[in-house]
Amino acid sequence: MDKNYATGWNELKTKNSWMLFKIMGEFVEGFEKMGLHNPCISIFGSARTSSNHADYQLASEIAQRIVKLGFGVITGGGPGIMEAANKGAQEAGGASVGLTIDLPFEEKHNNYIDNDRLINFDYFFVRKVMFVKYAQAFVVLPGGFGTLDELMEAITLIQTSKIKKIPIILVGTSFWSGLIDWLKQTLLEKNKTIGETDFDIFSCVDTADEVVDLLKKHYSDTDTGPNF
Repeated sequence: MDKNYATGWNELKTKNSWMLFKIMGEFVEGFEKMGLHNPCISIFGSARTSSNHADYQLASEIAQRIVKLGFGVITGGGPGIMEAANKGAQEAGGASVGLTIDLPFEEKHNNYIDNDRLINFDYFFVRKVMFVKYAQAFVVLPGGFGTLDELMEAITLIQTSKIKKIPIILVGTSFWSGLIDWLKQTLLEKNKTIGETDFDIFSCVDTADEVVDLLKKHYSDTDTGPNF
């Protein structure tokens, strides 16, 4: 083996070993801080939505209504829909949690996260564990790749019974209908790669009232708590 190659490989192994401690540290901090909060609901959506957009206003209204039901709100802590949700939660007097991560197009966290409820992550997968473990529902507004990633992971975890069945609520039928049609026509009917009952995992609505109704229906006889 080339000496320089062997030296580089040994340095990489050492670096990877120390990386494990950093990952463990993020998990410990996340579990400790998130475990102190009341039951929360994760709200996902685009970081690029402007404050004068209807989706921004709707996200803020939904967050306020969620707080009135007794839940806090968890977001990715960035701008756009995340900012709107944190803003609505804070203005309604509820817990406003932000799980942030450094991204090229998000300069800093939004200003509506409670000081003791801001957690920053370096690793996407650790951050996503916090979203999933401590969420009593997922409310998903229009977004991009990150939103789709979070949505599909939540659906997969419920489909495979890795977490308990909690509400996944897509907000905006005009936005989500194309994706849902593709899932039905391509995955279900054409390729048989999913089942008909998989569509029971999520709902699609348009208003804050509908979001609240689904949450009330689910939690009328279901206890809240961590998902795993």
